[in-house]
Amino acid sequence: MLLAYVLKRLFWSIPFMFAVSLVAFALIQAPPGDFVTSLAATLAQSGDVVEQARLDALRERYGLDQPFLVQYWRWITGVLHGDFGQSFEWNQPVSDLIWERMGLSVVLAIATLLFTWAIAFPVGIYSAVKKYSIGDYIISAIGFIGLSIPNFLLGLVLMYIAVVHFGSDTSGLFSEQYQQAPWSWDKFIDLLKHLWIPVIILGTSSTASLIRIMRANLLDELHKPYVTTARAKGLSEWHLLVKYPVRLALNPFVSTIGWAFPQLVSGSVIISYVLSLPTAGPLLLQALLAQDMYLAGAFILLLCCLSVFGMIVSDILLAIIDPRIRYR
Repeated sequence: MLLAYVLKRLFWSIPFMFAVSLVAFALIQAPPGDFVTSLAATLAQSGDVVEQARLDALRERYGLDQPFLVQYWRWITGVLHGDFGQSFEWNQPVSDLIWERMGLSVVLAIATLLFTWAIAFPVGIYSAVKKYSIGDYIISAIGFIGLSIPNFLLGLVLMYIAVVHFGSDTSGLFSEQYQQAPWSWDKFIDLLKHLWIPVIILGTSSTASLIRIMRANLLDELHKPYVTTARAKGLSEWHLLVKYPVRLALNPFVSTIGWAFPQLVSGSVIISYVLSLPTAGPLLLQALLAQDMYLAGAFILLLCCLSVFGMIVSDILLAIIDPRIRYR
């Protein structure tokens, strides 16, 4: 049953991916002009005179003079063979630009997700079990503060504290000597040393939100008849809590997997600029502004793949932990 369900979801994700890639490619080309137009405007601002013949030659070189469907077909057939095309702005293969940044973005997203769950799960349970206590009020106050503080402001505060009080380098994800170095154990340890600040910044608001969701869901489950029946049968309070209401209240945690990865990857653009993080967000924004359609299209397509994969994992885990959900 589970294998058939997974295979069915994977099968239906294929036409969905093609549809999303077509829409994404169309949206990238929706603004007036193209990459050559943006390049000409940039050169004109610097005082360079750009001849029309040169612009036409560039359009012919990049295939921008072809109809939309021809450009899309050339790009998507290349993607199927592992070729994401050539970046106009960087004049490099797109695959050389995206993989390391996407890898670091996924690492940051996973670390943020684990941090969010590790804090929100026990704190949400405590807040529900000890409702209207001093601890509950303190947690609620901290949660509202976490939701209201902008991420970039929290980032600046943490950078100041780290530099002034701890003397640590907070810019980027690596120290200077490891930025261009090949991967090694020392480079991985250096990554962990720089990872905690962006993880705290990105995880603060989502942690506060999940604490409130966990508290509300668990409070709703604690007063249902099956909990009263289990308590009357003599189950210990901890065993009763973990086996029944907490298990059912876990649904919002599991359901966040589907949107957490793409949201953390694409939604950390400002934090990536503030902390100088070599992640996908800044490069995606730069590609969209420059109308570098192959580079932007590759990022959007990979974000869509993360969404589809996350939703499948989320649905499978929901069906496992919640007996009320069936594959059919």
